[in-house]
Amino acid sequence: MKPLFSHGPVPGYRMLLCAFLAFALMFAEHRFSRMEDVRAQLTTVVAPIQWLVSVPSDVLTWGALALSEQRELVEENRRLREQLLTLSHRVQRMASLTADNVRLRELLNAAPQGEMPYITAELLSLDSDPFTHQMVIDRGRRDGAYVGQPVMDASGVVGQVTAVSAYSSRVLMLADASHALPVQINRNGLRFIVQGTGHYNSLDVRHVPNTADIREGDLLVSSGLAGRFPSGYPVARVTSVEHDPGQPFASVSAEPVAQLQRSRHFLLLFPPPPVEPEDDDGLWDESFSIMKPPRELSR
Repeated sequence: MKPLFSHGPVPGYRMLLCAFLAFALMFAEHRFSRMEDVRAQLTTVVAPIQWLVSVPSDVLTWGALALSEQRELVEENRRLREQLLTLSHRVQRMASLTADNVRLRELLNAAPQGEMPYITAELLSLDSDPFTHQMVIDRGRRDGAYVGQPVMDASGVVGQVTAVSAYSSRVLMLADASHALPVQINRNGLRFIVQGTGHYNSLDVRHVPNTADIREGDLLVSSGLAGRFPSGYPVARVTSVEHDPGQPFASVSAEPVAQLQRSRHFLLLFPPPPVEPEDDDGLWDESFSIMKPPRELSR
């Protein structure tokens, strides 16, 4: 017995009908301007359907984003708690060291050291010359900047101001081959000179005797002897120490502590002026004359 309705040729007719309707709509849109209004109305009608269709995808995306953000927040919260504990421990230790320092300075009748004033600055440009390591910052004479002023970042010494205009300053960085800075080893107080090599990640420690107690990993801080950089600020960390038995000095390299290639924000310090020694020429002459032997005894 044959079925009442045959479904064999129907899909083909449907495809032809859809193709004909599509061709007719494209022709009508191309030939008649009123089809734009019809298309706008159809878009308005279809918009809720499109929104309903996109809801599951939007929900999945929002859920994945919420879970990832929650996971990141939990991980960041854990890191911050660990950092807080570490900093709390350091603060407790620092309080004890500060009290010891105050007592020792009282015993030595030394003047207390207050906080050093500073202003913040931001990087404007870097020198395009590959053989120099200089930069321009957005602080100038109007902000109190001056030639020779020490420049720091969040990690350590960056360099010093070499030229000042009204609204900007040029800074010579540690890595420049013409820059030298007196430093001392934080561990034992031995003093040396650190000079730039022309590379951002390398400094030379000059005139280090072969017998000097200097090791890889030693922190070099500013000694304050030149009167330009205040003492105690991190400068570099020793990376290699090579002893040559045939040479009087060892070859010592260090890496700057400051992020010379990454930092964009800096501090311009205002250290107190160096104390000039009093004119004691008369005292020296008088003491020397006292210590001279009598003329008759010197004969």
